[in-house]
Amino acid sequence: MSNEREKLLEIKDLKKHFKLDRKNVLKAVDGITFDIYKGETFGLVGESGCGKSTAGRAIMRLYSATEGKIEFGGEDVHQAKSKKMLKEFNRSMQMIFQDPYASLNPRMTIKDIIAEGIDIHALIQSPKERTARINQLLEIVGLNKDHGNRYPHEFSGGQRQRIGIARALAVSPEFIVADEPISALDVSIQAQVVNLLKRLQREHGLTYLFIAHDLSMVKHISDRVGVMYLGKMAEIAKSDELYHEPLHPYTQALISAIPIANPRIERSRERIILEGDVPSPVNPPSGCSFRTRCPLAMDVCAKVEPTWQEYKEEHWVACHVYDENYNAEHKARENQKVERIHV
Repeated sequence: MSNEREKLLEIKDLKKHFKLDRKNVLKAVDGITFDIYKGETFGLVGESGCGKSTAGRAIMRLYSATEGKIEFGGEDVHQAKSKKMLKEFNRSMQMIFQDPYASLNPRMTIKDIIAEGIDIHALIQSPKERTARINQLLEIVGLNKDHGNRYPHEFSGGQRQRIGIARALAVSPEFIVADEPISALDVSIQAQVVNLLKRLQREHGLTYLFIAHDLSMVKHISDRVGVMYLGKMAEIAKSDELYHEPLHPYTQALISAIPIANPRIERSRERIILEGDVPSPVNPPSGCSFRTRCPLAMDVCAKVEPTWQEYKEEHWVACHVYDENYNAEHKARENQKVERIHV
């Protein structure tokens, strides 16, 4: 990857396993690696249950990592050496939650919800300054100062999500994890919230991890996109490249499901329909986790887990189809079959 950009976050072989009982372990995140650069939006997509939200929560330290490293600004977030360092991490990294109804305390006024981080980090010196900062944040997200004295139940879902965004901005963070921030909102409100996030990124120099399952919206907001399947990373590429030249069979199937506004193109294009169900993360398949649903599966896919490789510049994939050694072996076997048929 280009050395001109500065890495803000490095995730190295991150694993988060949940022990269900003595025998069973749920491998929610099972060894993912990627970087996020300053000022960019990194989209993380995949089916429900693939582990993308768990990855976001592990990055935020809401879950402790089972294995692997999460480095923010060169420091491991799970190895904070002092309370001061821990407090700095908490201020630098904020989260916008999926459910705008459950993520706000119903017993607190909006001004106290927004100011909670400000109070904890002692960022304001006087009550007057506190009120001015709350009013400023409300204005930034498209609300007005009168809303500060109300309670969460008095607002719509879109307004509550704006309040959640204001709360995240209150401590002037560098990095925000947006965990499916629009999935619980009406379609008419989703674009407003996404455009708000993009504007705030420009104005405040923010870096986002944008988690979602709506691929068309992820394309709209993201600079690069990572695709997860059953706790593992399948592919990472620049947004436009991923949507126009997907490499992994799973990514190809996801992209083919996005409707196109042009009816002629929509009628003529091929839709890839995956067979079977997503396997359980408690008992994932051997080798490649996608092989049980993959139309290109080979014998090697059941035996060996594909390596995470940079197939071309800034385009990473984990698939035996793009592994030269196994590809050569597969072609040789196919040629032998053809020769036997002709004999």
